[in-house]
Amino acid sequence: MDVHFFYIWFLIIVVSHFIILFSYSHFSIKEDILNNILGFGALFIVFIHIPMFLLLMFQDVDLHKFTLPLFLDSVLIPLLLIGLTTLLFTIILLIFRPILKSKDYSVMKQKISVKLQSMSKTRRDVFRKIWHILIFIGLFVIWYLSYNFVFTYMSNKKKPEIEPNITNMLYLYLRILTKPNSIENVLFSLQWFYYVLFFFFYIFSLIMLVNEFTRKTNNLGFPLNFIPLLLLTDEEKENYGTYLYFAIGNMFAAFICPPMAFFAILAMSSVGDLVPSQVGLRYGKNHIPWNKKKTFEGTIAGALASFFLCFFFVGFIYAFIFATAFMCIDLFTRKPINISDNLFIPIGCALIFIFIRFYFDFDYNPIILELFF
Repeated sequence: MDVHFFYIWFLIIVVSHFIILFSYSHFSIKEDILNNILGFGALFIVFIHIPMFLLLMFQDVDLHKFTLPLFLDSVLIPLLLIGLTTLLFTIILLIFRPILKSKDYSVMKQKISVKLQSMSKTRRDVFRKIWHILIFIGLFVIWYLSYNFVFTYMSNKKKPEIEPNITNMLYLYLRILTKPNSIENVLFSLQWFYYVLFFFFYIFSLIMLVNEFTRKTNNLGFPLNFIPLLLLTDEEKENYGTYLYFAIGNMFAAFICPPMAFFAILAMSSVGDLVPSQVGLRYGKNHIPWNKKKTFEGTIAGALASFFLCFFFVGFIYAFIFATAFMCIDLFTRKPINISDNLFIPIGCALIFIFIRFYFDFDYNPIILELFF
């Protein structure tokens, strides 16, 4: 995007973010108070800081040639493409609506519903959550291949290291706010894969948000509106899908956490989220008194899986802290606290990390770098 038209692009971004925030509030179920507050809060924090950082970058002339246009493209292009896709698909639906209305799709929907209901609980649970695991695996493979490429072809063959000063995200944030013209230094101090992770979940969240908004209205359409039919129960269709909470929660975590800490949180949100339900369905006998749908066996298994996964990314102490947080959240979400663990786990663990990292100046130890490089 041409920097000369910065204020036009800036206005488009601000208006788009406002529309998304308004729509999130408008289409939410009012009784789902905690999910609404936490989800809206996470979106608001991210969406308010993106234009703020763009303004700071615009003030630095050195960033006008490459960096600012790159960031504008990364924010604007997804917004424009998703908006155009929604408009195009809505026009197609309007054109073919008379034909679609003349056909009875109830038989097809009933067949899909019967097929899904015929699945065992364990298989259906895997089908619903496997997509989260595939995202984690895909991003991890990209990270490994890219870092391995750099390590293999760099002339000095120096092992990848993580400098302590770039993992204290709250310190970097305060530096931007208090030290003039520090935006360039902070931007380039963060590793490039931080931006890959954040913008992946930024785009993923935009897609899931628009998909949820369009399925809740009869006037708009989106190509992925079939997803709720496959993944959500009739009761869940009244609220936002769990995949949206997964996207928003991890976008927020990717925004405020360095890559290795975020990978640990993403591992908990994906693999760690599947283990409790699978263990509970297969081997669970001791149900949690205040939530009969969960078992102590499942929660403990999820905490152990989270610990071992996090250990490789952040070391023993943070792995223990994250696993403990996971267990507490899993024990009390839905009942007695009506909030989605897909939303609460990434946001809660991300806030715990930046608090400990800033106030106690305690860094993490990525064991995985020693194993792979």
